[in-house]
Amino acid sequence: QVRLVESGGGLVQAGGSLRLSCAASGRTFGSYAVGWFRQAPGKEREFVARISWSGASTYYADSVKGRFTISRDNAKNTVYLQMNSLKPGDTAVYYCAADLVYYGSVPIEYDYWGQGTQVTVSS
Repeated sequence: QVRLVESGGGLVQAGGSLRLSCAASGRTFGSYAVGWFRQAPGKEREFVARISWSGASTYYADSVKGRFTISRDNAKNTVYLQMNSLKPGDTAVYYCAADLVYYGSVPIEYDYWGQGTQVTVSS
């Protein structure tokens, strides 16, 4: 079992930056791939970025490529999402998810989810 807790969300002006954290419980968190997803009101949950268990592999949605960076510190059981050059279209609840086997972009395939953190970007 893995328990995930997101933090770092908030209100920021367009062009600003935020760093989200996904803190995990469990001694084997370093074995899990982690994805970040977001969901805006009235929209489906969408993939943002993912990172392999070791951190050697990362992948981004086209909409955030070049602006967001995913990283992890397995010694701290934490995955980060650095978000730069934020746009109003990035406004959403951001979720992290983890899975021991799956490393992809489909939300339903991930077994463990956090409660989400709100990111609001004003114009």
